[in-house]
Amino acid sequence: MNTNEIINKLGIRPNDMQNAVFDAMSGGTDDIVVLSPTGTGKTYAYLIPLAAQLDSQSDALQAVVLLPGRELALQSANVLKSMGSGLRTMALYGGRPTMDEHRELRTVRPQIVFATPGRLNDHLDKGNISAASVRTLVIDEFDKMLQMGFQDEMTAIIGKLPTAIRRVLLSATDAEEIPSYLRSGFNPVRLNFIAADEAAAERVKIFKVQSPEKDKLETLKRLLIDLGEQSSVVFLNYRDSVERTAGYLTEEGFTVSLFHGGLDQQDRERALYRFSNGTANILVCTDLASRGLDIPDIKNIIHYHIPESEDAYVHRTGRTARWDKDGRAFFILAPGETVPDYVEQASADAAKGQDRTPLADYNPVGDGPVPQPLMTTIYIGKGKKDKISKGDIVGFLCKKGGLKGSEIGRIDVYERYAYAAVPRRKLRQVLRGTHGEKIKGVKTIVEEVTI
Repeated sequence: MNTNEIINKLGIRPNDMQNAVFDAMSGGTDDIVVLSPTGTGKTYAYLIPLAAQLDSQSDALQAVVLLPGRELALQSANVLKSMGSGLRTMALYGGRPTMDEHRELRTVRPQIVFATPGRLNDHLDKGNISAASVRTLVIDEFDKMLQMGFQDEMTAIIGKLPTAIRRVLLSATDAEEIPSYLRSGFNPVRLNFIAADEAAAERVKIFKVQSPEKDKLETLKRLLIDLGEQSSVVFLNYRDSVERTAGYLTEEGFTVSLFHGGLDQQDRERALYRFSNGTANILVCTDLASRGLDIPDIKNIIHYHIPESEDAYVHRTGRTARWDKDGRAFFILAPGETVPDYVEQASADAAKGQDRTPLADYNPVGDGPVPQPLMTTIYIGKGKKDKISKGDIVGFLCKKGGLKGSEIGRIDVYERYAYAAVPRRKLRQVLRGTHGEKIKGVKTIVEEVTI
């Protein structure tokens, strides 16, 4: 498939940044640095032309994409799969046995892998991956790689990929520093769309919410009631604060997903899945969720804790107002807390020529009922390994769960399990009807996903 065929299949209209990257990657082997704000579609920007260039008939690994976290690796691999290019891919990351991945590598024979640095080095050192045919190396969120101390791992990888004649680096911040592991012979085409993207800032309205007490939980509750069923992400700086806040909101009757680096992989996947498919309308998380996770239609960003840096603020706020949509950001301020100067200035700049006040005050009322999403997510304990398809799940939920096909929401089938969105008001009916029943002749577990 060529680039235009992939674009038409996806049904997207490329923006200026994406078109520039398409052009830069279409000919030659120049190294490329892409700087573009969060939410502008950098994943599509490099994946579409890369997919058009790779040979889907070959069993050789041809491209490597490095990312700073396993969620990004999984998400990016899923984006490629959704493009329908015919390319085989895998996500490689820590938190699961290397041997399991090795067995899957031998079966899948991917043409492109999405990997965290440590895990890729492990596979290269053990000979599980042959780098002889790798021509393209993509480093996504390369500024984050520097911040997380991956220099040694990255240096090792560069040395193990001698045939990678094109390097593509991407970041949402204007990182002037070229990583030391790439300085030798690295003279890239630089595509900087950060300064030009003022529209995104203009689409985000920023509000100050005063909490009368140091403990902001009651103020957060009132604010979330005011926001209703809209999707909202609540950012905190610490894992234990995420646990405490999510626990409080759950006790108050909200439907919440929580997300931080201390959760095991499946729990993190479940949390993001429930939020992205609309069965939880509130995500309580650390800044781990601010980097690269592509969750559409997030309406509100709530800074429960003040961001620890301007960079953190940029990435948090970039979760909303994506792809020309509007969004809102709320700072909940305890007595004595103030909004950082860089936010004040950014808000003032965005308000110029707009019929609005920068950093307007918002006083939540919160006297209505706790809002609930219309759908909830169920876990089905069978997947691709059991020859289960989306159609099988629809039939199962209709026949055994008493649902109509039109009532079933998003379905995702993984290797050993599947998720499906079903009407919240019919959850008990579905669980009762499917308990102990068989899907394609095999008994399966069906349960609500609650994390």
